[in-house]
Amino acid sequence: MAGHSTVAVAYAGNNPFLRGVAAISTVAGWCSAAMIVIAVAITCQMIFVRFVLNASTVWQTEAVIYLVIAATLVGLPYVQRLRGHVNVDLFPLSLGKRSRYFLACLTLSTSSLIVAVMLYYGFEYWHIAWARGWTSDTVWGVRLWIPYLSIPVGFGLLLLQLVADLFAVLAGLEKPFGLEDS
Repeated sequence: MAGHSTVAVAYAGNNPFLRGVAAISTVAGWCSAAMIVIAVAITCQMIFVRFVLNASTVWQTEAVIYLVIAATLVGLPYVQRLRGHVNVDLFPLSLGKRSRYFLACLTLSTSSLIVAVMLYYGFEYWHIAWARGWTSDTVWGVRLWIPYLSIPVGFGLLLLQLVADLFAVLAGLEKPFGLEDS
């Protein structure tokens, strides 16, 4: 049986591509965290306006919803970089070195393909909202291309991080699934 996982963060080393992708994913994580903080601040402002000033709110609920969804999507590459997504390593642990390598390549390639499809349709959805001038059916009437932009941006950055992870495995810079050999 193989050992335990030693990878806490995606390998970047001295490779310019991996370092660039790591930097982009980190900035995406910071932006995601900022969106969460802004959403919390808006929620506090909304509570103050409703319960202290006894006034109605117009845009706050919708803004918080869009910010939290955008934070989730834009934060995807950062979570992938930190290896924070759900991972079941029982099967890779039971495989030999070569089989683990091929499974990692298959997993990363399949994930990249699925994310690329999501990116394609997400971009198409964003473009339709932009081209047709869609707005929300609320009093605020936000132009929907703005919050929908988080779909292609989030999936595009996640795809970039997945490609970097696949490159690191193929180049032998990172162990498949971060597992040491037995």
